Amino acid sequence: MSQKQSKLKLTSLGLQHVLAMYAGAVVVPLIIGGAIGLTGEQLTYLVSIDIFMCGVATLLQVLSNRFFGIGLPVVLGCTFTAVAPIIAIGTEHGISAIYGAIIVSGIFVIVVSKYFGKLVKYFPPVVTGCVVTIIGVTLMPVAMNDSAGGVGSPDFGSFSNLTLAFGTLLVILLINRFFKGFIRSISILVGIVVGTVVAYFMGKVDFTPVSDASWFHMIQPFYFGLPTFEISSIITMIMVALVGLMEAAGVYFALGEICEREVTEKDIAKGYRAEGIAIILGGLFNSFPYTTYSQNVGLVQLTGVKEKKVIVIMGCMLMGLGLLPKIGAITTVIPTSVLGGAMIAMFGMVLANGIKLLSKVDFTSQANLLIIACSIGMGIGVTTVPEMFAQLPSSISILTQNGIIAGSLTAIILNFILTVKDSKKSSTSSVVTQNSSSS
Repeated sequence: MSQKQSKLKLTSLGLQHVLAMYAGAVVVPLIIGGAIGLTGEQLTYLVSIDIFMCGVATLLQVLSNRFFGIGLPVVLGCTFTAVAPIIAIGTEHGISAIYGAIIVSGIFVIVVSKYFGKLVKYFPPVVTGCVVTIIGVTLMPVAMNDSAGGVGSPDFGSFSNLTLAFGTLLVILLINRFFKGFIRSISILVGIVVGTVVAYFMGKVDFTPVSDASWFHMIQPFYFGLPTFEISSIITMIMVALVGLMEAAGVYFALGEICEREVTEKDIAKGYRAEGIAIILGGLFNSFPYTTYSQNVGLVQLTGVKEKKVIVIMGCMLMGLGLLPKIGAITTVIPTSVLGGAMIAMFGMVLANGIKLLSKVDFTSQANLLIIACSIGMGIGVTTVPEMFAQLPSSISILTQNGIIAGSLTAIILNFILTVKDSKKSSTSSVVTQNSSSS
C-alpha cells in the first residue's frame, strides 16, 4: 500500500469515528443551550467549542504519558449524565456557576484518580462483563428511537424512517459478509453515506444548517464570563464526575479486552487524570465535562481497527470541525434514522463483547449468578422505569436514574459482598487450618 493510500485509509477510519459520536456530541449543547436561554450566536459558539474540546479531550486520553492518558483507542465526548444537573445549575445560579462547578469537579477527579485506580482489583470478569453488557443493553433504546426518526419527530416510526434505518444496517451487514480488509473496516462509514444518499433522494436531507453556518469561529476562554463558585453546584458536578468515572471504567475494560491488553491500576489512574484535565479545560473554555463514549467501543469491535493513529486523526478532525462550523455542519445533515441504523450494529457489538467477557465467568457459582442477575436486571429496570427513584434527593437520584450506573454499582457492591468477603474468610480459614495442622 502506498503512503497516499495509507493516509486515505486512516483518514476514512477517523471520519467514521467522528460520525459515530458527532450527533451525540452536538445534541448535548443544543439541549442545554436551549434550556438556559442562550442566543443563536451563543449557541453556535457552544456547539463549536464542544466539538473542538471533544477532540482535545480525546487526544489527552490517546497520547499517553507518565501522568495521564490510558493509551487505548478511547473517544471522549460530553457526558449525557451532566445535562439535567447543568440545566438545573444554570437556571438557579446562572451560567457562570456551571463553569465554576465544572472546573472544581475536574480538579477533584485529578486528585482522586490515584485512589480510584486502586479499585481495579474489584473488577473481575463477572463485574466487567456485567458493566459492558449493561452499557450495550441500555444504549439499544437510543438506537431504536433514532432508527424510528428520533424522539419527538413528527414522522416517528414512519415507513421511510424504518426503511432508511434498516437499509443502512443491511448495507453494513452485507459489507461485513462479502468484503474483507479496508472496505470491511469502514463498513459503518459506507453504510451511513449510502443511507444519506438514499435519504437525499427521498427529500429527507436539509442543507440549511450548512448554508447558515459561518466559515470560521474563534474559541476563547471565559466566553460567557468569569466562573463563580457555588457550593451546591460544585457538589452536584462532583457527583456527575464520579458517575463519569464509573462509566469510564467499563469502557476501559471493554477496550482492553478488544485490544488484548491488560488494564492495570496505573492505566486506570492515568485515564482518570486525562478525563480530569479535559473537564478543567471544558470549564475554562465554557464547554462541558467529558467522559468516554461507548458507541465508539462498538465501532472498534465491529471494524477490528485498534490503531491509536486513527483516534489521533479523529481528534484532530474534531478540533478542525470546531474551528470551521460550516464544514462541521455537513455531518448534521445525516438523518437521525440513518444514524440509528448504524447504532444498532455498534451498540449491539458492545453488548456482544459484554457477553464474551461473561463467558469467562464460573457459572457454577451461585454468587456469580446472583451478581449477573441483579446487576443486569437493575440496569435494564432503571432504563425502562427511570422514574422509579424520582422521589429520592437529587444528590442520590443522580446515581440511580442512569441504568448504567445503577447496574454497575450493583455489580461492584454485590461482588464485594458475595465474593471478596468470602474469599477473605476462606483465606483466613485456610491459615487457621494450616496453623492447627502445624501444631
